[in-house]
Amino acid sequence: MTTPGLLIAAPASGTGKTTVTLGLLRAFTDAGLVVQPFKSGPDYIDPAFHHAACGRASFNLDGWTMPGTLLDALGDKAADADLSIVEGSMGLFDGVAKPGASGTGASAEIAHRMGYPVILVIDVSGQAQSAAATALGFARFDPGLPFAGVILNRVASPRHERLVRAGMEAAGIRVLGALPRRGDLVLPERHLGLVQAAEHPALDALIADYATFLTAHVDLSAIRDAARAAPRAPATTTIADWAPPAQRIALAQDAAFSFTYPHLLDAWRMAGAQILPFSPLADEAPDPLADLVWLPGGYPELHAGRLAAADRFRSMLAEHARTRPIHGECGGYMALGEALIDADGTRHRMAGLLGLVTSYEKRRMHLGYREATLNAPMAGLPAGRRLAGHEFHYSTVIAQPDAPLAHVIDATGAAVIETGSHRGTVTGTFFHMVAAR
Repeated sequence: MTTPGLLIAAPASGTGKTTVTLGLLRAFTDAGLVVQPFKSGPDYIDPAFHHAACGRASFNLDGWTMPGTLLDALGDKAADADLSIVEGSMGLFDGVAKPGASGTGASAEIAHRMGYPVILVIDVSGQAQSAAATALGFARFDPGLPFAGVILNRVASPRHERLVRAGMEAAGIRVLGALPRRGDLVLPERHLGLVQAAEHPALDALIADYATFLTAHVDLSAIRDAARAAPRAPATTTIADWAPPAQRIALAQDAAFSFTYPHLLDAWRMAGAQILPFSPLADEAPDPLADLVWLPGGYPELHAGRLAAADRFRSMLAEHARTRPIHGECGGYMALGEALIDADGTRHRMAGLLGLVTSYEKRRMHLGYREATLNAPMAGLPAGRRLAGHEFHYSTVIAQPDAPLAHVIDATGAAVIETGSHRGTVTGTFFHMVAAR
């Protein structure tokens, strides 16, 4: 039997999807349900908050980077759950113009594929009956998309709620809840989005507040009853079919290196790989028996001084590189370079295994899907392999003297100058790999 689910969406970013999603995950978990969370799109921060809310690993579902077989395999993660909840990204229908592996990356595509009805979170501040026009437009824009109703957010007063509800009733839109305006239920942010879940000093208490707030102001029974799923056969492949890049993988994991897609780690473990965590910030060396060292993305720019002083980590990384591969993604790539210049203009020594020099003194956003064709082998993948991923950072390249690792294009097919680089056994990319094609 297919597990029923819902997709929490919105007309745009910043309307309260994350608050609603976390509150629902915790409220339904507290009620005794097993809830499987997902995140639509390539965002790698929200899944850690989902895990904190319900105790189950959350997985990204992204049509541009992921083939349908992978989406279906990930959807099967909900097989032993009572309910699936997907947090959408951006606006419900927002995606790129040119489809990728199985779609444009829009949240609506995930709702279609899984058969999950949409709950639209609408910020009604500054309007009343007019909010119904927005809801009606989203409900009718794609007639084949199941639409469960709306949750009104940032309601100013009981009178305001009555007016908004009247407009929704006239338009035939079901209201599943109305959340009063509260300024204290906000997660802290920094330049890549939310502060990481592991860094939040009182995350559990805040999520509990979300759940209490949602329970008081939404109809949980109606929301649970609205959940559906499209009938489908079990996936033809499993997550374990995505082979790991090595048998023993030393994975940097701390406040500076934390952005690894959950489905990749899950696939590696299920395929029999051994993940060996270590902390560069604690000046720990990668396991000497590791076949591969992987430095994921994160916030090395916030910890550049400590990384520069991590002599044991740096020396043992160089020792590993003499005979075995090392790969870095985004922040990990920067840490493998010659130097990192922080926002104050201070230059910090990095590992020096690549010639890359990056700077945060003059920030510039790099954001979007990436498709790369490898010029050289990378972490167990052969030259010529195509990779799909996502790039999001604010650093500027000052120097990149090594050979380009890949030919990289964006979602429109335009060439991207951040090609990554390689030297000997060491490789790095600014994009985070989601799937190999």
